Amino acid sequence: MIDVAHELGVPSYVFFTGNAAFFGFMLYLPTRHDQVGIEFRETDPESAIPSYVNPLPPGALPSLALNKEGGYISFVNHGRKIPPIYTVGRMIDLKGKTHSGDNQAKQEIMKWLDDQPPSSVVFLCFGSRGSFVEPQLKETALGLERSGHRFLWSVRLPSRDDGLAKPTDAENLEEILPPGFLERTRGIGMICGWAPQVEVLAHKAIGWFVSHCGWNSILESLWHGVPIATWPLYAEQQTNAFQMVRDLGLAVELKINYRLGSGALVIAEEIEKAVKCLMEGDSEVRKRVKEMSEKSREAVIEGGSSYASLGRLIEAMMANVTVPARK
Repeated sequence: MIDVAHELGVPSYVFFTGNAAFFGFMLYLPTRHDQVGIEFRETDPESAIPSYVNPLPPGALPSLALNKEGGYISFVNHGRKIPPIYTVGRMIDLKGKTHSGDNQAKQEIMKWLDDQPPSSVVFLCFGSRGSFVEPQLKETALGLERSGHRFLWSVRLPSRDDGLAKPTDAENLEEILPPGFLERTRGIGMICGWAPQVEVLAHKAIGWFVSHCGWNSILESLWHGVPIATWPLYAEQQTNAFQMVRDLGLAVELKINYRLGSGALVIAEEIEKAVKCLMEGDSEVRKRVKEMSEKSREAVIEGGSSYASLGRLIEAMMANVTVPARK
C-alpha cells in the first residue's frame, strides 16, 4: 500500500500502537545485533537498553510519559536517521465496545459495582487474549478469598481448538474453581467472562487493576486514575510492566517474569499478600497515578503536548502531498 500511495503522491505514515520506550527498543535491536551478535538469554541479564535508561531523575518522569518530546523520544531519535516522530497519544476508546450479546453481562457487572464502596474492589482482567489454565485459576481464587477484599474477576480459559484462537468463557465455574468458593465469596466477589473494561475502570468502586499490561489497558487505567498491579503474559507486556514498575513508578509488581518459557504458578499465598498490600496500603503509586491521570487530560486539550503534536502531523501531511506528473 505504501508503494501505491507513493505513486499517487500521497505521503505514508506508520502508526505504532505501542509506547515510545518499546519503539526505541525495536529500533535498537539491529544495532545490538551488530555489536553483540548473540541472543538476550545468553547475555548479562542487566544489559542496558537505551530507551529504558532513565534520562532524568525519577521525580521528573511522570511529565515525560506525556510530554514525549524529551525523555524516551530523545533516545529513539538520538543518532538515528529515521523520519520525524509524532506523539499523538492517548488514542483509546473511552466509550468501550459492547456486543449485543454482552449487554446483559455489562448491566449485571455495573449494577454489582454500584453496590460497592468507593475504591474497595480489585479488578482482575487480562485482555482479549489473556487466559489461565485451571491450576492457576484455583490458586488465584484461593488467594482472593483469603485476602478478604472485594474483587471483580474476568475468568477466561485457553481455547481448545487452536493456539491462536481467542480464549473462551468458562461454561461451569464450579468445575474449575475450588469447591465452595463461589458460595463463600458471594458477598464480596463477582466472577464474569467478558468484562466491559473501560466502563469498569471508570467506576468509583475500583481501587486497583490487576492487568496483563497490554498498552491499551495501561492507557485506560492511567486515564481513569486506577493504579495497576502487573501480571504480564506475552509479547511486549513484559517490557510494558518493567517500564511501569521500575522506570515510571506507576505500578506495583505482582509478577514480572523475564525468562521466556517459565510457566511457574503464582501461588495463593503470593496473591493473598499482593491483594492485601494493594488494598490496605497508603500507596505512593496511587498518588502518582492520579497525577498522571490529570496530565493525560491536559495532553489532549488545546495547548497540550499531544494536541500540538497532532497539529504538526497534519501540517506535515499537507506539506508532503505531491501531484504526480502526467504520463
